[in-house]
Amino acid sequence: MKPIEGLSVLVTGGGSGIGEGIAQFYVERGARVTICGRRKEKIEAVAERLGENCLAVKADITIDEDRRNAVRTAVEHGGKLDVLVSNAGNMVRGEVDTLGEDQLIDIFNTNVIAGMLLTGLCKPHLAKQDGAIIFMGSIHTRRAFPGASAYAATKGALETLTRVLAAELGEHNIRVNCVVPGAVLTEIYQRAGLLSDVESAERLQSMASSHALGRIGTNTEIAEAVDYLARGEWTTGAILDVDGGLGLGLTRD
Repeated sequence: MKPIEGLSVLVTGGGSGIGEGIAQFYVERGARVTICGRRKEKIEAVAERLGENCLAVKADITIDEDRRNAVRTAVEHGGKLDVLVSNAGNMVRGEVDTLGEDQLIDIFNTNVIAGMLLTGLCKPHLAKQDGAIIFMGSIHTRRAFPGASAYAATKGALETLTRVLAAELGEHNIRVNCVVPGAVLTEIYQRAGLLSDVESAERLQSMASSHALGRIGTNTEIAEAVDYLARGEWTTGAILDVDGGLGLGLTRD
């Protein structure tokens, strides 16, 4: 595997949750990390906490100039670009007959299209470094949760996209993989469910018995999986479930 120290990593949606955990994982091990997100105060607070090896850039990845600026900043900060972690996303909940066209277009734009366009911008930089792209999937493609059809559809699209891009970009020595997390506390669930921090935590903790290992996951455990796929030099097109067995459909007593 490539050494982790000195890697240049761009993490979208790095202001909270899994994205923040991934940024912290890499910074603590000597990588130079650029995080981006729409909320300036959030990403700047993370960068300040993590230190000089983490740089925050305000960017909405659904906007072309913001995408270009994020990539340009990451290359400047790291002196190159080794890894793109396409983590930014959003969720909309509702039964299918309540979902509007604008909602569906917005979630596909955020969760799928923006990541594809960002990949295209990163391609020439990653090709120089035999780099890697990691997409963030979801347990929603393993288990059917009513009311989450739009979100699940976008994550299913990312799994297919992972395999196609792995085939397409392999000739450029760019590896493309996808991590599928189980239940991990992130702000996306709070925004979708309009829940408080405490309510979100309690709801996720109530899912512990649905995991074969009897507990929900942590951001660090997802970051460890991301790192393997980012640095494992003979792994591409992989869809890696890191879900504590949630996708198995069990219920522990």
